Formats: sequence, structure tokens, C-alpha cells
Amino acid sequence: MATFLYRLGRTAFRRRWYVALIWVAVLGAVGFGAVKAPAAPDASNSMPGIESQKAFDLMEQGFPGAKADGANARIVFVAPDGQKITAAGNKKAIDKLVDEAADGSQVAGAVSPFQANAISKDATTAYATVTYKVKADGLTDASKNHLKDAIAQAKHAGLTVEAGGDALATQPAAGGAAEGIGIAIAALVLLITFGSMTAAGLPLLTALIGVGVSMAAIMALSSAFGLSSTTGTLATMLGLA
Repeated sequence: MATFLYRLGRTAFRRRWYVALIWVAVLGAVGFGAVKAPAAPDASNSMPGIESQKAFDLMEQGFPGAKADGANARIVFVAPDGQKITAAGNKKAIDKLVDEAADGSQVAGAVSPFQANAISKDATTAYATVTYKVKADGLTDASKNHLKDAIAQAKHAGLTVEAGGDALATQPAAGGAAEGIGIAIAALVLLITFGSMTAAGLPLLTALIGVGVSMAAIMALSSAFGLSSTTGTLATMLGLA
């Protein structure tokens, strides 16, 4: 293997302009394929029989509406000091929020804490569940704002209201500031190690080209091979590492 790599490297150096043109052509070809290819499917997956799937099934039995195949929001209510969440005014505010949340165009269902018996023993805290027909990255701004407005109205009624789940969570994505900082640190370490901008820049350049070609290839083939939409993010993280 060492001999093969030595010969490959020597040939690439002697024919460097041809090699550079080949890489440019490859990058252009896979980039064109990525632009024209259908979008990747969402990040859903199914592994029947595993323990986590059994846990999801158990959650669905105990807490209707908590099914994890779409985006979800779990809205926690805390009654004002000295009051119960089951008091008439508080119950009315919660039911109003649940009804308004259920009216969203992408909502699959909304379950009141009084329906699911999701109320603490001291009756000061409860939570409702809102599930959606699409994954979190498929929710529109209108759907998110609709839920936020309903929560704001419940807060105005005097309740402490907080929302969890992935419906309103910020979706992480590759290619942000963290990756840029990592590349900058890598460039600094290579510069100190090699003492030359050329020697430090070459491995970074080849790495970035390799990641670019790999990402474009994943985007081009994701629909054909059924790759998840998270595959590209994971590949970018590993490639940059």
C-alpha cells in the first residue's frame, strides 16, 4: 500500500495540472447532480423491536398525542401562587390554548392535560401536547407563530407557560460559525507546525475540496439511496474533523 500511495502521489505531482483539472471536473459534475437531484427524504427512520421504539410506544399509550413521528410541542402550565391549575379560570385559559393550537393547518392533534390526566398531584402544574403532521424542519413560520400566539394569550391570563419539544426548537445545521472557527484553528495549528503558508494551506485546501465533493455526491444520491436529510450534516462534521 505504501508503494502504491508513493507512486500515486508522484504521478499526481508530475501531472498536477491534469489532476487539478480532473478534480475541478469532478466537483462540477457532482455539484450539477446535487442541484438537479430531488430533495433528500426527512430524518424519519424505523427500527421495530428496539428498546427506544418500545419506549415511544409506551409513551403513546400513557400520554396520547406524544407520538414521535412528527414534530411535537409539550406545553407546561403552572398556576399562580395559591391557586390550582384546575380552577375555573385557569382551566378555561388552558382549554382555550389547546383549542387554538389544534386549529393550526399543520397540526395533527392537541391533547389537553385534563383529557390525558397530565396534572401533578398537588394540581399546580399540568402539560398539554401538540403534535404535527410534519417534522420540525417542515414546520412553516406561520405554524410556529400560531403556537407562540396561543402561548402568549395563556400567559396574559396569569399562568406561567413554557413550551418544550422540537416544534419551536432551533434546528442545528452544518456550515455555521463553529465550522469556520474550527477551520481557522486548524489553519493556525498547521501554520505553526509547518512554518509556511503554502504547506499549511495545501492540506486545508484538499480537505475542503474532499468535503465539498462528498457533500455534493450525498446530495445527488440521497433520494436514490433513501439517505436521511441528516446524512449531509454528519458527513460534513466527520469530513472537517
